[in-house]
Amino acid sequence: MIEVRNVSLSFEIGKKDQKQVTPVLKDVSLNVKKGEIVTVVGRSGSGKSTLLNVIGGFIHPKEGQILIDEVDVSGYNEAQFADFRLENMGFIFQSFQLIQSMTAFENVELPLILKGMSEGERRVQTQALLEKVGLWAYKDHYPSELSGGQQQRVSIARALIVNPPLILADEPTGSLDSTTEEELLGLIQSLNQELGITFLIITHDQEVAKIGHRTVEMVDGRLKEGVRI
Repeated sequence: MIEVRNVSLSFEIGKKDQKQVTPVLKDVSLNVKKGEIVTVVGRSGSGKSTLLNVIGGFIHPKEGQILIDEVDVSGYNEAQFADFRLENMGFIFQSFQLIQSMTAFENVELPLILKGMSEGERRVQTQALLEKVGLWAYKDHYPSELSGGQQQRVSIARALIVNPPLILADEPTGSLDSTTEEELLGLIQSLNQELGITFLIITHDQEVAKIGHRTVEMVDGRLKEGVRI
């Protein structure tokens, strides 16, 4: 599902005449099979979120190759990658990334509008997903009227609305209490088991890491396999 081949990335930091080159990813390679849940752990600043952004096409490395479901996306420009994401990827963020001026229904529906789907079809699919995550009764609520756990469920429904084979998650439980975290992890596992969705999850939380079929560790921009949690 995901093949990262020898990806390196550096950022330039400082003023124009005093720039320092800081390596963030160092010859990183990673394979994630279809149907796997792979968790990536590591200290803050280790490069794990940068790796997720590279795979998601938000940051473009100058070295290395990335394949998603056997499609080489390494040379995609921003518009091409945006179209590819809309069809093939879902995203879950720690801060939910919901649009505050939209209801739960409208937030989940938005990717289908971008795809040009008819209103009737959008309503059927959006209702089905909000029911699946237990939030149909809250369809007309705005994000500010929902708890953290409910907002994250809305974001999961939005991630699922285009039936993506792959979901990338960056600290998905970071803003949740322990009880809500447990419920969310159970939902992720059921989605993986029932729908075969592949998950790549960035986390510093050992409880989250435990749901992975496999865990890798990012240390100073490099990946280490065989991590025990």
